[in-house]
Amino acid sequence: MGCAASVYRVGGTKKQHMNIPLVTILAPSLRIPLPSNIQNPLKGLVPKDLSHRLTSFRNQITLLAQHQNQNPADDEVASALPELLHALEDYLSLLVGLTDQDSWFELLSVVHMMAMLTLMEANSKLIPHQNVSTQPLESTDNIRCAVDLLVKAAGYLQFCLNEILVHIPPHIKTKLPADLQESVLEAAYIQALGQGTEMQLASAVESRNATLSVKRRLACEQLSYFSQAHYCLSTCENLNGYGKKHLSFIKWKYLEAKAAAYYYHGLITDKGSEPSCHISAVCCFLAAEEILTESKKACLNFCLTVPITRAPCAWGAMKHLNKKIPETAAKKSQMYAYLLEQEKGLEVLPELPEFELSLKADEYEMPDKDAAWESEKWMIPSQTLKTHLTDDEQDDI
Repeated sequence: MGCAASVYRVGGTKKQHMNIPLVTILAPSLRIPLPSNIQNPLKGLVPKDLSHRLTSFRNQITLLAQHQNQNPADDEVASALPELLHALEDYLSLLVGLTDQDSWFELLSVVHMMAMLTLMEANSKLIPHQNVSTQPLESTDNIRCAVDLLVKAAGYLQFCLNEILVHIPPHIKTKLPADLQESVLEAAYIQALGQGTEMQLASAVESRNATLSVKRRLACEQLSYFSQAHYCLSTCENLNGYGKKHLSFIKWKYLEAKAAAYYYHGLITDKGSEPSCHISAVCCFLAAEEILTESKKACLNFCLTVPITRAPCAWGAMKHLNKKIPETAAKKSQMYAYLLEQEKGLEVLPELPEFELSLKADEYEMPDKDAAWESEKWMIPSQTLKTHLTDDEQDDI
């Protein structure tokens, strides 16, 4: 995947079918390796049986990934994601032994692909069967499973940032593909945690035991995650087509989180007894209503940004808030109209509280090196120049 003979396509750019994928959780990009024979570049570096296994695993990954990329809206393909992840894990245990031979880009590509596939799997837990409905699946089990997958994907991306990129020289980093740039990886990492918090808020809204304080905290945390993700991605130069879609997705989720945060902050502020509390609450509700309208436009912009996707019907917290925010803004504006008239100087939108971000990525550990690397067969027989050239000629036949 990172060898000299490797060529990549970014998933979603090749038109194969008219099926338009339904997206609840976005996988920013899926890098598809083209078939290649890596045995020649490894000749003289590793034993033949190891190079053959590396090539076999890599080609298996290529076939599975191409099938996934060509049928992104196919239910059967979604069920094949674990198989592809398993193939990557097997390949990774062999690849670890090559890190001394400067294979860090290949390692980065594999772990990044594992993160993207995990995000796709999380999305598959929340979308309905294709051609049946656009109503997302909101069971407690599905949401819990999606959160687990999101923090797992965040762990992969965190590993890319902290354990792999540090081994790549600065002059090489600047030449990495756009979706492997540090700022893009960081944005995807933070986005995964932000969407995990979004799932937690969805569960809280459906729970009778969740207080307004809990809901406000989750909404504010979600806002912080997406604000950071937006900053990371907006600082990246030369975003490719899918990078622009990623940015539009984060903007949409940022606005949804901001609308939710102001709504719940308004409900808590309105519990105060002072007139200023009620006025501040109305300001929060009106701001939430305006931001909610902007978020719907941002959702449409995301769907229409190439590659075109569909968004599900409103669900989770937004299913509730799409109705409650306009209703509450209208009701409270009318209820406190006399205060707004008397105390015009108090019509200032309050600042939202800041909270420590609670959702953390699952720590990912590199698999142990495949036992084949410790085999006695590791000794590579020396070759004369004539023998080496003859081998190359035979490989070309």
